Amino acid sequence: MSDSDDGTTTTEVATARVREAILRGEIAPGERLHQVSLAQQLGISRTPLRAALLALTHSGLVSYESNRGYRVREFSPTQIRDSVLVRAELEALACKLAATRISAEDLSELQSLVALGDRLLQGGTLRPESHAPYRDMNVRIHQLIQQAAHSPWIMDFVARLQNVPLSSDRIVLWEHWDIIHRSHDDHHRIVAALAAGDGERAASIMREHIIFAQEYLLRELNRTPDAYARRADDKDQQEDKT
Repeated sequence: MSDSDDGTTTTEVATARVREAILRGEIAPGERLHQVSLAQQLGISRTPLRAALLALTHSGLVSYESNRGYRVREFSPTQIRDSVLVRAELEALACKLAATRISAEDLSELQSLVALGDRLLQGGTLRPESHAPYRDMNVRIHQLIQQAAHSPWIMDFVARLQNVPLSSDRIVLWEHWDIIHRSHDDHHRIVAALAAGDGERAASIMREHIIFAQEYLLRELNRTPDAYARRADDKDQQEDKT
């Protein structure tokens, strides 16, 4: 299926856009997915959007209730923590495998991505216009290491775990510079370990990298537990008035 001449989007494109918006935290857990406003927000047409919401329901990222419509699925703190632990172990395993399987081209790309992160973080701050490039850099590093492991099982299972939004690598607490700086330092050390063929060290750093970031995120959410709920409720109320 391809984009039609009238500019409508395919189901695949619509699914990817909604999924990324949820994983990045732009649409909060528990938030109602109003099709008209969501189509406008993401720049997609309503026909593929309906198919996308159905697909995301099947994958477990979205839930549907009769007479209430679609909502972003909510997960308990225990479910989130468990998903993070499993993801950390899988990505650590990816590092172990990648240490002996990574190509020179993939290693060069990882080093280029780390250098890009350095440039984005120059000056001891991360400007708003650099948020999206930094997020993309971070996601690409994780994806590339998984690809370098040459294990489709790892990539498949990690992709499923990304369907738990608060364990996703798309969420970054932009106001917390020290955490971002620490996270990127981990990237440096992981890539250096892979370049040295030290899979055990790369795995150890990756495991701690993922667990620390998500524990910090959960602590912040516990400190302001109604932050996501308020955002979702505000949007729902705005929609109900239209």
